[in-house]
Amino acid sequence: MRNIALCIYVVLGILTACSKAEKKDDKKELPPQPYQYIVAKTGPAENLTQYPARLEGIQNVEIRPKIDGFVEKIFVDEGSQVNKGQLLFLIRNPQYEQSVLAAQATVNSARAQVATAQMQVTKTKPLVDKKIISAYELQAAELALKSAKAALAETQAQLTNAQVNQGYTKLYSPVSGVVGTLPYKAGSYISSATSQPLTTVSNVSKIFAYFSINEKQQLEFFKHSTGATIQDKIKNSPLVNLILSDGSQYDHKGKIESISGLVDPSTGSFSMRATFPNPNGLLRSGYSATIQFPNNLENVIIIPQSATYELQGKVFAYVIGTDNKVKSVEIKIEELPDGLTYAVTSGLKQGDKVVVEGIGLLKDDTQVVPKEVSLQSAINKK
Repeated sequence: MRNIALCIYVVLGILTACSKAEKKDDKKELPPQPYQYIVAKTGPAENLTQYPARLEGIQNVEIRPKIDGFVEKIFVDEGSQVNKGQLLFLIRNPQYEQSVLAAQATVNSARAQVATAQMQVTKTKPLVDKKIISAYELQAAELALKSAKAALAETQAQLTNAQVNQGYTKLYSPVSGVVGTLPYKAGSYISSATSQPLTTVSNVSKIFAYFSINEKQQLEFFKHSTGATIQDKIKNSPLVNLILSDGSQYDHKGKIESISGLVDPSTGSFSMRATFPNPNGLLRSGYSATIQFPNNLENVIIIPQSATYELQGKVFAYVIGTDNKVKSVEIKIEELPDGLTYAVTSGLKQGDKVVVEGIGLLKDDTQVVPKEVSLQSAINKK
């Protein structure tokens, strides 16, 4: 019995010793691991702010009838290119042709009356000179001539008016451009009260891109633009890019030409207009696009996007302290066009050692072996 108790005691001692040995092993920490970092440097950077835009030709002219009638012929098709003065539509209404004929006949009659009155004056004048008849007869003849001439002028005005109305049966393009939709086909009845235009001709030799900015962005625009007046600032503003709906960048750059003088109370925004050349007619009225506006940043720090992490909607980075322990700091960033880097506007300072690798493995107060690399090397490693 004593031997059994002794064996149990020995076994318990061995187990206790093993347990203590395991606890000692657990308390052993891994040695500090090497982590790459970059030294924060302040400087300028260029960012591109994007705004949704709508495109319009420099002229969008609605073609509307001034008279009523039936569409007899359409000389163009939707999307076709037309020149200024080109015939677009022919409207049929016989009454206007008849009005011209009637007015012409009235003019001819009035001219005959003028000729008759002129003959009477010519015949009466020598008789009055010879005192064969009284001067009253001459005055009456001259007044009849004036009345006939006035009647002729009135009928000529009526003829001109009838010809103008007849001219409205032919509709010409007032500008060179592209024909829009044609809602009315041949045979349709139209009038000056018709709600839709017959078509719209868009002059797209240049394209206006309209976009909106808020009050803060407008103030920033004026602060960073050179010039004594608003017009000077607009004139000296940088060129802008146009991103098309398929994601491609338009070949030509645009110029800011105007900004609204009043804020829209319903949206709290200002309307701006950029003009783009359109030599090949690629852009059309009604397109949607995106304006890329250069935004010069001053005194910012550029870091790789891989050097950051997000927590509860905030962005953080790890900074190595003098004791080689890391500490997370909240930073404010702006994404740069390369898609690889951020411009840090606050949270970091010149000379900070920013960890650029293994961010997901770190936590505050982790001791590391710092290894400095360049910003470009950190970006390329990603």
